[in-house]
Amino acid sequence: MKFNELGLSLELLGAIEKLGYKEPTQIQEEAIPSIMKGLDVMGESATGSGKTLAFGAGIVDNVKPRQGLQALVLTPTRELAEQIKESIRKFTKSLRVVTIYGGVAIQPQIRDLVSADIAVATPGRMLDHLQRNTVNMSKIKILVLDEADRMLDMGFIDDVARIIKHCPRERQTMFFSATLSTKIKSLGNRFMNNPVIVTAKRHVDPSKLKQAYYNIDKGRKLSLLVNLLESELSGLVMVFCNTRRTTDFVIKNLKLNKIQAVGIHGGLSQNKRTKTIEMFNNAKFGVLVCTDVAARGLHIDNVSHVYNYEIPKDPKDYVHRIGRTARAGEKGKVMNILCEYDFDNFGRVQSEYRNFVIDKMDIPMLKKINLAAMNNNGGERRGGNFRKGNFGRGNFQRGNSSGGSFGRNRTHRSRDDDDRSWQKPRRGASASNAGSPKSWQSSRSEKKVKSWQDNDSWQK
Repeated sequence: MKFNELGLSLELLGAIEKLGYKEPTQIQEEAIPSIMKGLDVMGESATGSGKTLAFGAGIVDNVKPRQGLQALVLTPTRELAEQIKESIRKFTKSLRVVTIYGGVAIQPQIRDLVSADIAVATPGRMLDHLQRNTVNMSKIKILVLDEADRMLDMGFIDDVARIIKHCPRERQTMFFSATLSTKIKSLGNRFMNNPVIVTAKRHVDPSKLKQAYYNIDKGRKLSLLVNLLESELSGLVMVFCNTRRTTDFVIKNLKLNKIQAVGIHGGLSQNKRTKTIEMFNNAKFGVLVCTDVAARGLHIDNVSHVYNYEIPKDPKDYVHRIGRTARAGEKGKVMNILCEYDFDNFGRVQSEYRNFVIDKMDIPMLKKINLAAMNNNGGERRGGNFRKGNFGRGNFQRGNSSGGSFGRNRTHRSRDDDDRSWQKPRRGASASNAGSPKSWQSSRSEKKVKSWQDNDSWQK
């Protein structure tokens, strides 16, 4: 099928041709005809499958310039909001698109909303504008929830419901999500009118994705990561951590060992985060260390390796992380670096996705690395060299290899509205997903840890 068979306007077809798109992706082919007819659509599609063009086509075709705010796209993160704005701008020159998210001054957004035709917003900041009466929703005729499952996972479901209630009843509503969970379908039943459900196959080619894991004691995690990064022939690399603190710890140590790396998490300013993604996409740095804020939604190409320095608590987040590689027919590798604190989370991944083939790897000979430790007060403490789990003068007295001490970890809540999944850990989780020995040992005896390490029974 060609784009000219999908019912698109001449303006859209011209823009698509200029962008160099030849044929529609599966989600575009399945969703665009219903979208162009004005029907409500619920789409299941992975990151990178082209859904922005799908719902963007409906927006550009129906929104009229200078007639007030007529389309609202809700998305979980600032980066994704900026990405969607830039994509829609490529489809039209006549419509004014603005982004609305937290972490930046609100006054410029108030001014921009006066003349906006389309708004791309995170839920928290959009609610701020509604409470301040600085946004007029009376002319909204298209509402899109992008990465809907992620918004629900991050605790935005109540915010999203309140925002939807401010929209006119007569509108077109579209939900796009990597997975159409029961909660999303329930939300759709409340706010959508007989939605057309479309699905697309995963954009990642499992046959080209190699997954492996290393089982290593916590004191040698960082050494293994450095050695793998230095020895593996790779393109762009993403290293995933569960918390800001671990991300900062890893990035400092990689730089100390002369590995060109940058980091991104919700604690950075928006300008810093945008610049970091741009530098990584342009291959100015080969390694991006990040939290799950970069696992989904963002457009990052040519990632050859994904390293999980920590395993996420939710198996779905693992899938979204590994989906960053083996895309568009290219090969990719996923390397999981496990210690005993990752066994529970990794076991959940194995149980949820039994079709995954994740090979156990032998630990290579680890060369000496430099180490920058974190002291108990959160400050950096420069240590000595580190080999085979033996620490120098800067050793961790009560710490772990994934960053910081166990004794005084706290959960720091940010004013950001796009990183709630790790700001507010799920019930039963510790402040750091690496876990503290005390809380972890209360649920797993040392005897069981030893048996798991001996026979790998936890992966079965």
